[in-house]
Amino acid sequence: MANLEYKDLLDAGVHFGHLTRKWDPRMAPYIFMEKNGIHIIDLNKTLVCLEEASNAIKQIVRSGKKVMFVATKKQAKDLVAEEARRLKMPYVTERWLGGMMTNFATIRKSLKKMTSIDKLMKDESYQNLAKKERLMITRQREKLESVLGGIADLTRLPSALFIVDIKREHIAIAEAKTLGIPVFALVDTNSNPNEADFPIPANDDAYKSISLLVKAFGAAIEEGLSERKRDKDDAKLTEEEEAKKAVDADSNE
Repeated sequence: MANLEYKDLLDAGVHFGHLTRKWDPRMAPYIFMEKNGIHIIDLNKTLVCLEEASNAIKQIVRSGKKVMFVATKKQAKDLVAEEARRLKMPYVTERWLGGMMTNFATIRKSLKKMTSIDKLMKDESYQNLAKKERLMITRQREKLESVLGGIADLTRLPSALFIVDIKREHIAIAEAKTLGIPVFALVDTNSNPNEADFPIPANDDAYKSISLLVKAFGAAIEEGLSERKRDKDDAKLTEEEEAKKAVDADSNE
């Protein structure tokens, strides 16, 4: 996990919740106090929850599974897309299509359609099409890219979701629950933390807060990926040593 300290969270404004009248009482265990009509999040709880989430996600990634990042709010989408691309993980930052996970077979058809358009555009016959037809195909490709670009390489359902703002992404959470996919999420004082399997109490509106926590979560995924690579390298080395021993044993007979 990225070695975040209390001061890092404080500087990024992670502790600022919503107006007290907008709170969800189920967030009470994560609230430190009320100040000027705003709830202040207990940053010690944030650090504990972040560590729990980081340890759990590391194990999921270490076993070779994918984590899907979901954030469609303006101040989070670019940050999340960048971090997901860096980690080669799927992401949704434009619009969550209903059934994206519960009706994955249909989504796979759309992804195949996008691939076939890509092949067509590289083919010589594409240049022979009328300008209007080429324009229609290009627009169709752009439309598919904007909604499905982040999951283009997804061949099976993700094994976890990482969500910024659970109120906004309630459809994604409902689908994850239906399929038994664990949800890791930044949870603000106006949300129900029980909607996430691994809630991380935090300001999910401020750019600095989102950036700090998305990168910390990304660092945990990176550690999991490194451990997976190390496991594979160790297994390969053991295999090679066993093979060498077998060859030596044969030659000594």
